[in-house]
Amino acid sequence: MEWGKSITDVPGVTVGAAHNGEAQTGCTVALFRKGAVAGVDVRGSAPGSSEIEAIKPVRVVDKIHGVLLTGGSAFGLSASGGVIKYLEEEEVGYDVGVARVPIVPTAVIFDLRVGSSKIRPDFEMGYEAAKNASTAHPEIGLHGVGIGASAGGISGKDRSRGGFGTISIKINDKITVGVMTVANPLGNVIDDRTRKVIAGNLNRNEWILPKSGEVWIENTVLALVATNAKLNKEEATKVAQMAQDGISRTIIPAHTMYDGDVVFAVSTGTEEYNINIIGDAAAEAVAYSIIMGVSAANGIELDTTVRKL
Repeated sequence: MEWGKSITDVPGVTVGAAHNGEAQTGCTVALFRKGAVAGVDVRGSAPGSSEIEAIKPVRVVDKIHGVLLTGGSAFGLSASGGVIKYLEEEEVGYDVGVARVPIVPTAVIFDLRVGSSKIRPDFEMGYEAAKNASTAHPEIGLHGVGIGASAGGISGKDRSRGGFGTISIKINDKITVGVMTVANPLGNVIDDRTRKVIAGNLNRNEWILPKSGEVWIENTVLALVATNAKLNKEEATKVAQMAQDGISRTIIPAHTMYDGDVVFAVSTGTEEYNINIIGDAAAEAVAYSIIMGVSAANGIELDTTVRKL
């Protein structure tokens, strides 16, 4: 195994982003023009999403055409309309006879306290992100959906910046696993190899807990795993479950009542391979993607020599 550059190393995946720098909010979309088998796993207790049920096993939809990660909390879900419109114009979607309906599962982070809470990703921003999609390696850190992300609110200190990350693992000459993530967690971010704190404070005696009746909804880690290994919907769901381990390796605490953690997994190819190795690679890549994105957002230089496969 060896590290690659980004999720766009996976054949059949393009990525585009758009954001409003002044308002500090944005979105990032992965497109699968030929369709992709998909699965999903939700671990956070405060998720915001759409089209999640449609991609679960025993549902009629067999493939999806994009995954959108967006800021703006529930308001940001409207950005999916722009992605859907773009794909419709490209004649990409689920064939229902009279039209092709693009299936674009979407998940959100809460970034309304950063920048302007009145400006959120919308139809136009979603369309722009989809139009920008290419096989180029996406920028990491404060870019796209990551521009308004923050981390470490539980630490009792000012939140650090969160961020967008992406990486891939080349398992062999045929199989690649790629991920993209946005880290906006309540918990602290650490480098699980060096135990270095990237965002927040690991001293549990200083953590802030919500007061009675107080609602915290400002958090979430989102991830997309893509591979050209052949997966059915059940297998894609299992890969999404295994990939959640990458969040828990580098976020402390993870999957809290105030996070909306969601992991998607998609298959774009036909290469047969062991699902357990795919899931393990996905978890490792998710952890590193989070570390890279948050480090870039906070100007932290990583020692890449410690992250060997």
